[in-house]
Amino acid sequence: MKQDNPHILVVDDHGEIRDLLKRFLEQHNFRVTCARDGREMKRLLEEREIDLIVLDLMMPGEDGLTLCRELRARANTPVIMLTAMGEETDRIIGLEMGADDYLAKPFNPRELLARIKAVLRRTQGEVERSSNSDLPAEVRFDRWRLDLNRRELTDESGVMHSLSTAEFDLLKVFIERPQRVLSRDQLLDLARGREAQAFDRAIDTLVSRLRRKLEHDPKNPDLIKTIWGGGYLFASEVIHG
Repeated sequence: MKQDNPHILVVDDHGEIRDLLKRFLEQHNFRVTCARDGREMKRLLEEREIDLIVLDLMMPGEDGLTLCRELRARANTPVIMLTAMGEETDRIIGLEMGADDYLAKPFNPRELLARIKAVLRRTQGEVERSSNSDLPAEVRFDRWRLDLNRRELTDESGVMHSLSTAEFDLLKVFIERPQRVLSRDQLLDLARGREAQAFDRAIDTLVSRLRRKLEHDPKNPDLIKTIWGGGYLFASEVIHG
């Protein structure tokens, strides 16, 4: 198998699920490594380059939410979360922790395959889209600097803050359209494209996550303003270069 094929890390404490996903994804030209718990996941992430993590929510020891939160604090690796719980509140909690997508068990492996391809398409295609965009490789707003090619957000002190794929996609939409009121439907369509239906109730959650990272006071936001009955407005001036 070619080494440039995407490398997927499957983290699940159920051996049957790990084996099933490994065989299925390898049949579709992915490299696959499996971990049974958070400790093994962390070790593998230190040893190997991973393009995407399929992470089970309910595991003994550190659960998927804790692992996702820890991962998101130091890396942008995309995460698709699996869980036996299908409630919308659980999905929103997963997104709050930084997951890029969410799939409830039991699931069809083909649906997971489609989600993996969609997330990788958004992640790996970002450099190409940035090069074809009217935006430069780097922009500044308020006290922040965003490298669009590296997907790196840096504050005025030079400290880098990680962004999930979903957070980056939404921030890029705002940066491309400052001082414009954008409805939730517009934001959803611009940020998620054809995969929007998986995130039909998640825009408010993503905005809240961005506010916690960007705003001096997330409860009284100055950058991403809520326009009642309209949607959201990115109020900051965007400086190119």
